[in-house]
Amino acid sequence: MTIRVVLVDDQEMIRVGFRMVLESLPGLAVVGEADDGDTALELLGRTDADVVLMDVRMPRMGGVEATRRIRAEENAPRVLILTTFDLDEYAYDALQAGASGFLLKDTPLEEIAAAIEHVHRGDAVVAPSTTKRLLGHFTRSRPSPGREVADHRLNRLTPREREVLTLIARGLSNAEIAAELVLSEGTVKVHVGRILAKLELRDRVQAVVLAYETGLVEIRRR
Repeated sequence: MTIRVVLVDDQEMIRVGFRMVLESLPGLAVVGEADDGDTALELLGRTDADVVLMDVRMPRMGGVEATRRIRAEENAPRVLILTTFDLDEYAYDALQAGASGFLLKDTPLEEIAAAIEHVHRGDAVVAPSTTKRLLGHFTRSRPSPGREVADHRLNRLTPREREVLTLIARGLSNAEIAAELVLSEGTVKVHVGRILAKLELRDRVQAVVLAYETGLVEIRRR
């Protein structure tokens, strides 16, 4: 099955580069391009897409508001945020607005292609090398490392589920969590599903945000 991708970036050369590479890969097709959020919304109103690669900083309507409006629609495509900066407050806002992941524009293209496939399957892209630094930057004014703030939802989790949530927040995949805790990958998937349901979260990205905001996970500084 071909994954239909829309590119949204105000720099034409970036869109051209992404289009050339993505269309050279099997299973991916670029079905449209837009240079800002307004144009993207108009395009998506008449074009079926599965995944949107969304820049953050654009004239007129930026990526955050565009993401919020896209994800508010029924059967909306998934959104992957692309930015030049790994500490971009607008990218963080876009994650909260409903984006399924965060990637730097200099991410190797094979990794971007893999991320598109993961997101299309309903997963979220939570890369420790990017999203963790982003979250760490914007949670410094929140609880200090190791100090949890009151969040009644965390009390709904079993000790094992809290353990799994901690590993999710550190960027581990289901397979890596299974190896870490000596569990089957199927069991980990069950735990992840229960965590999202109990915490009333949409996906793994929101789980990571909650874990950092509550102080459940320490911000590791180099």
